[in-house]
Amino acid sequence: MPQSHALYIGGDWVAGDHPALPNLNPSDLSDTIGHYDQASASQVHQAIQAAAEGQKAWAVTGLEARYNALMAIGNELIARKDELGELLSREEGKPLAEGRGEVYRSGQFFHYYAAEVLRQIDERAASVRPGVEIETRREPLGVVGIISPWNFPMATAVWKIAPALAFGNAVVFKPANLVPASAWALTEIISRQSLPAGTFNLVTGSGQEAGEALIGSPDIHAVSFTGSLAVGRRVASTTAANLVKCQLEMGSKNALIVLDDADLDLAVEAAFAGAYSGTGQKCTASSRLIVTDAIHDEFVSRLKVRLADAKVGSALDEQTQIGPVASASQLASNQQWVESALAEGATLAFGNQTPDQPTEGYYMQPVLFTDTHNAMAINREEVFGPIACVIRVADYETALETLNDTQYGLTAGLFTQSLQKASDFKARAVTGCVMVNLATAGTDYHVPFGGRKASSFGPREQGQYAREFYTAVKTCYTRA
Repeated sequence: MPQSHALYIGGDWVAGDHPALPNLNPSDLSDTIGHYDQASASQVHQAIQAAAEGQKAWAVTGLEARYNALMAIGNELIARKDELGELLSREEGKPLAEGRGEVYRSGQFFHYYAAEVLRQIDERAASVRPGVEIETRREPLGVVGIISPWNFPMATAVWKIAPALAFGNAVVFKPANLVPASAWALTEIISRQSLPAGTFNLVTGSGQEAGEALIGSPDIHAVSFTGSLAVGRRVASTTAANLVKCQLEMGSKNALIVLDDADLDLAVEAAFAGAYSGTGQKCTASSRLIVTDAIHDEFVSRLKVRLADAKVGSALDEQTQIGPVASASQLASNQQWVESALAEGATLAFGNQTPDQPTEGYYMQPVLFTDTHNAMAINREEVFGPIACVIRVADYETALETLNDTQYGLTAGLFTQSLQKASDFKARAVTGCVMVNLATAGTDYHVPFGGRKASSFGPREQGQYAREFYTAVKTCYTRA
């Protein structure tokens, strides 16, 4: 029997009230990574109460002690990037290079927010009244609930956890139940730091019970969530009932525009990286490829060659470029989208064969559709798989109109040699992130991240913008 992994509540490892569930390797279903305990609603409430007590001590912990704790976590993540990257790839399915990179980036997040601990400087303002001094302070919110997705088991969680701790909050962390191993490994590292008991808590469990208990509690002060639009709406409505602050990163339907004057070699590589890296399971994936008439056929031809050269295989194979999808349900959903696109009249340009692999896993050949238009369901809804659709357009204006014609607005990309069009695109793309001559998937950790429309709700994540969510502003008046 693989090792069972407990919850972490109030500074102690605690057995879950519900039986542990197995964590399977999507590259090899005979490989069980471990069994992970399942929290009950009452255990989530215990974690919240423990966090409330721990936060009181953490909020008054000296800046250097907080800095040192976050730096130590970041140092260990970076030092163990190979080991933990393999664990991450083993449970999520992304290729080893991406798994290692995610762990390394997670360490960088902790380093960045360790530095932010020392940059917490209050501001003064002049009063309109003689003899009165004014200062504005940033203070911690209290207890923050963090719910992270399965596609980035460590990085997305860390870019929430690190600023929450940096600004003096306590955390109750519920990872996606599909990928608990990375969350548990991160918690084990945090558990060895000098944080007051209760400052950080891990509650692995189902969304229906553990997640609902967390977002529905009146005793938390904020919830940061990344996941689907449907669940995000549920988080927003539930937290609103208790006047709990929330931050949501949800769905996307990103597009990459390729114009006549684009460098096609770079554009094809960016389309491949944006649409198919991480098996297309990224909120920043460019699943719509909007290509102008003059270069459409050449672009499609080159992209097909690139897809034919891509190695689909086990995430733990160093040569793999496209790993398995994360779960049986995700594979079934992807296959349904392929059937839907064909039924709507799309042309299958590449893929839709089951790759021959030595182990049983959730493998899927990358799929490319042509002859699609923006009204098709596959171009309206988030697919979250290695599937991209080419949309042929006449010119830049039509391409931009097509790109913006969506309920989402996370990332947008443009390939062109025209500075005028690049400048215009940055101004008129209705998205939170804009990439020019770059893949849509790929962002830096020291600048804000988030989208518009149905992609995001609440203050931006990452960089110095994170303090807008994780702190409360207090204005203080003093008569001299």
